[in-house]
Amino acid sequence: MDYIGHVWGMGFGMWIIPLLFVLLVFYFLKENNKSEDKRTSAQDILDKRYAKGEIDTQEYEEKSNALKKK
Repeated sequence: MDYIGHVWGMGFGMWIIPLLFVLLVFYFLKENNKSEDKRTSAQDILDKRYAKGEIDTQEYEEKSNALKKK
């Protein structure tokens, strides 16, 4: 009777499965954070355009007020 192989198999399976589960959870949490970081609000985009000088103060204020009304 070869109990050593059976015990090793049970021990390996008992720590590898929870480890894989934890790694999957961390992976999906990390991916979720990446997608949130990539999303920018319309106000953020407007602020950046104004800071770069792409739009003037009047246009910035008009668009900013329009966004606040929504």
